[in-house]
Amino acid sequence: MPLLITLIGLVVLIILISYFKVHTFLAFLMVAFGVGLALNMKPEAILKAIQQGTGSTLGSIVAIIALGAMLGKLVAQSGAAQRISTIMMQIIGTSHIRWAFMITGFIVGLPLFYSVGFMLLAPLVITVAYRYKVPAVYIGLPMLASLSVTQGYLPPHPAPLAIVKQFNVDIGLTLLYGIIVAIPAILVSGALFGATLKKYTTLPNKAFIAPELSEDQMPSTFNSLFSVLLPIFLISFATILASFLAEGSFLRESLNFIGDPVVSMFISVLVAIYLLGIKQHRSMPEITSLLGDSIKDVAMLFLIFGGAGALKQVLTDGGVSQSIADMMQNSTLHPLVLGWGMAAIIRVAVGSSTVSGITTAGFMAPLLIATHTEPHLMVLSIGAGSMMFSHVNDAGFWLFREYFQLSMIDTLKTWSVMETLVSVSGLVGVMALNGIIG
Repeated sequence: MPLLITLIGLVVLIILISYFKVHTFLAFLMVAFGVGLALNMKPEAILKAIQQGTGSTLGSIVAIIALGAMLGKLVAQSGAAQRISTIMMQIIGTSHIRWAFMITGFIVGLPLFYSVGFMLLAPLVITVAYRYKVPAVYIGLPMLASLSVTQGYLPPHPAPLAIVKQFNVDIGLTLLYGIIVAIPAILVSGALFGATLKKYTTLPNKAFIAPELSEDQMPSTFNSLFSVLLPIFLISFATILASFLAEGSFLRESLNFIGDPVVSMFISVLVAIYLLGIKQHRSMPEITSLLGDSIKDVAMLFLIFGGAGALKQVLTDGGVSQSIADMMQNSTLHPLVLGWGMAAIIRVAVGSSTVSGITTAGFMAPLLIATHTEPHLMVLSIGAGSMMFSHVNDAGFWLFREYFQLSMIDTLKTWSVMETLVSVSGLVGVMALNGIIG
């Protein structure tokens, strides 16, 4: 029954937004209240879930998105994105640009959270799309496939890291197996599926179109690349170096602080203000105005993310994820397939890959011991399942839709299908690897 209520709620949400053109945030609240009541939650509990879901979702991403928007605006408006795109075109040409973005997405996605990687790379995709008249979705989706795979499969991203700790397995071996599984998954969901998307020629968000600048108006290649890559350097350096230091030491705690996505993005914005602003002869009031405009560009996303978080928390508190887990616990499927399937259903119903992964891990931990299943592969199987069919209850769905300016249906046909391929390809890769090492 909870699963049926969830499915009805999601259908109503799609109809409200697509057919009746209700504002997305209001539609989320309407459905969250309706689903909560249908799940026999008390009104006070529904209000608490909405407040908690909105707060926790925004609390985890609002600073990253705001700082990412500022950095993206500086990169775009200063000419840094134009400089980088020009260099990329000179090296690889337009015919291979989607491969370049796909590889870049994987490299950037290893140390960075998905939202940070998206905010850094999306302006580059949009700039290249406008400047060289290529479909933004066609060149952008392979990059997003790489970011999604690293987010779902590989520690130190939140869900995989939490599962690694819960199963008490080696993070290095999990990462090695994860990369082996990730590469074919990216090729299928990014390269092969992405090659079919040339027909989606909708222009992306104009807020990230950089003005055409002359050679002497653009920042240097070093300043442009350094500004974009600095968050990656900070997080990677801090993560790697901290692993060699004693737990609780001052230096390790300092590195962990610097390696936090919010702190690294904050430092990067300050550096970009100088390299891409002041050094380009912009006044501080002009830079401040530019940063203010960047927040306006993403302000609507905050409401959408808050609404998605509210619905996610109502579904979680209403017992949907627990109900699905109980339903599948007595299944006769292979443990790796069972872990993937449980995570996939919870992800589709609840919308959060992190909730899906952690919930599933709690049920699969006893099964690992009883069935002697390879625990590192179970981490990857659950991670792959947690990426299944992202849709209207997932913040990533709306981030993609708002930046690339697609209709609801086209977002489902592109983004949601890509995420499904990421999930299914991951399961196939895990089962193949299990056959080799099992």
